[in-house]
Amino acid sequence: MAYTIKPSEGKLGILIPGLGAVATTFIAGVAAINKGLSKPVGSLTQMGNIRLGKRTENRYPLIKDFVPLAGLKDVVFGGWDIYKDNVFEAATNAKVLEPLLLHAVKDELEAIKPMKAVFDKNFVKNLDGVHVKEQTHRRELADALLADIEEFKLHNDCSRLVMIWCGSTEKYIDDCDIFQTLDAFELALDNNDQRISPSMLYAYAAIKSHVPFANGAPNLTCDIPAMIELAQLMEVPIAGKDFKTGQTLMKTILAPGLQARALGVKGWFSSNILGNRDGLVLDDPENFKTKEVSKLSVLEEILNPEINPELYGDLYHKVRINYYPPHGDNKESWDNIDIFGWLGYPMQIKINFLCRDSILAAPIVLDLALFLDLAHRAGMSGIQEWLSFYLKSPQTAPGLKAEHDIFKQLIKLQNTLRHIMGEDLITHLGLDYYQELVDSL
Repeated sequence: MAYTIKPSEGKLGILIPGLGAVATTFIAGVAAINKGLSKPVGSLTQMGNIRLGKRTENRYPLIKDFVPLAGLKDVVFGGWDIYKDNVFEAATNAKVLEPLLLHAVKDELEAIKPMKAVFDKNFVKNLDGVHVKEQTHRRELADALLADIEEFKLHNDCSRLVMIWCGSTEKYIDDCDIFQTLDAFELALDNNDQRISPSMLYAYAAIKSHVPFANGAPNLTCDIPAMIELAQLMEVPIAGKDFKTGQTLMKTILAPGLQARALGVKGWFSSNILGNRDGLVLDDPENFKTKEVSKLSVLEEILNPEINPELYGDLYHKVRINYYPPHGDNKESWDNIDIFGWLGYPMQIKINFLCRDSILAAPIVLDLALFLDLAHRAGMSGIQEWLSFYLKSPQTAPGLKAEHDIFKQLIKLQNTLRHIMGEDLITHLGLDYYQELVDSL
């Protein structure tokens, strides 16, 4: 039975805390695509197909033709940043996209100016915010964000909004008492509790405004019990966390293949160099720890050493990220993987991935925004585990182990789309084709 999905009428506003390299690459890309200058490569919502029915039916529509997504020309952008540069200036400084392309969409980008951001240097020590809100009390900051959201929606005549966190990785913090219930969190807001991070304030303001929220960084944000409770109360979809790009993307592709063939893994050493603002932030040990926890969990949870200790029980997994300014946004990663096969004989795999971090992240921002808007219009709320496909540390229901295998994540995503549209789910069992043949004999 299909869901009742509200039509995608009017404008969809995409609000972004953090108008840095990822966000500006995303916004400039959509502007270029709308002008026919580029293609949305890497975006499942725009270029991906989905199989419907049996293989013999040959139904493989584009996802955007199957589910009622917002059109790219109906999208408007806004956001906050700790620097006052408009999106054209910020994109130029990020040096991800070629100047020729940026100048082709200069007018559209210059029109997008950041709102003053919520900033706390205690959470991002290597940055200095100069375009920040005057308020210092946590409750006042939350109220200021609520006002920003309402003003943006009215000023841009938006019928709907979504918010995607593209800000820097905040320092590592543990879950604590003030995050356990909505009442405790709101009391902490009123008491100006400094343990509440800027990203939590954005998530709180979004959800309170009935705006779906996704967290593109590894920090604790919408995955605390208080925010999950608020999302359920306000009937708002949420998803987190940490965009799956670069080295981790490769791990979620390769590790399931090794596991599927029952090949053992003794060690996986991962090293990265990165020179953009994200690299600068991660040069601080407290911020790196947040990223390290996110990146380390992926491999262990795919290989499950406790289930098969003979193959993965001695796994040694190490992750390093080094700030290297000359590379800018062009992240380079090296992986050395020590595996073993038949009779325990050793082998090695070497990967050198020269990727562009923001180029890989931009289509993720687009897909998360459009799918969260779809989920909201379909009446889906709370944690959207089917969006795990895009995230390093997928958010799940309490007590439920995350699925990191990218191929299983894709099946979950596609089956969710089939489910809400009233199409048969696909299990890939395939026995019915052969049984029908047997029955016909």
